[in-house]
Amino acid sequence: MFGSASLWLRLGGAAAAAAVAVGAAGCSSGASSSAPPASTGSSAAAPASSASAAAPPTAASTSAAASSAPSSAAASSAAVSPHATAVPVSSGGAGGSAAGCATRDLQAKAGVAQGAAGSLYQVIVFTNISNVTCTLYGYPGVSLAAGTPVTQVGQAASRSTVAGPSLVTLAPGQAANSLLRITQAVNYPSATCAPTKTTYLQIYPPNQTTPIYLAYSSTGCSSNSVNLLTIGVVQSGAGSGGQ
Repeated sequence: MFGSASLWLRLGGAAAAAAVAVGAAGCSSGASSSAPPASTGSSAAAPASSASAAAPPTAASTSAAASSAPSSAAASSAAVSPHATAVPVSSGGAGGSAAGCATRDLQAKAGVAQGAAGSLYQVIVFTNISNVTCTLYGYPGVSLAAGTPVTQVGQAASRSTVAGPSLVTLAPGQAANSLLRITQAVNYPSATCAPTKTTYLQIYPPNQTTPIYLAYSSTGCSSNSVNLLTIGVVQSGAGSGGQ
């Protein structure tokens, strides 16, 4: 389990503790990644409440979700969300380097979560559900989303600079994680934030342009003048044990 100091350090907890604390109304995590119930669209944000659990997708269902092109709203998010970074060549073996993990190769789920003054820290866990080794490098693109079709709510997450990116190699079944900070929407005046309930996290794996939709209840700001989200780099492991 994460200690509070461990979570804050990964996304700059000192800044979070100094933020306006209106209470840590916690978001609950969703169980696993899933395609939205209707046609694929862009993503949205929402209030901190319990996340609806969705059954973990099979490789086939994840692939099907990945094949759906995001709507124009999601496409505009994709310009920010993939956070494309120059990917270093992995050491590989005699057979060469492992390729980057495609969206269809990954399952996303909500891991450990912890509240802080005015914020919630949520670990996002990526698991390689393919039958080959692949790699992740850099930042996922994350935003809150809601509606049918699913539409992004507010701005996509900004990057935390607490830790720099490193190449993470995932054998089949192995996991990596990234830490998302969600600032409570109630920290901002309603007229500035335009609070909106959200039901998904829209997640672009690093260097990918097809999202995963993770069932997750929260409250976001539909106004683009407020950015509630900050995302850290992908790291090895499922994010437990103090990572």
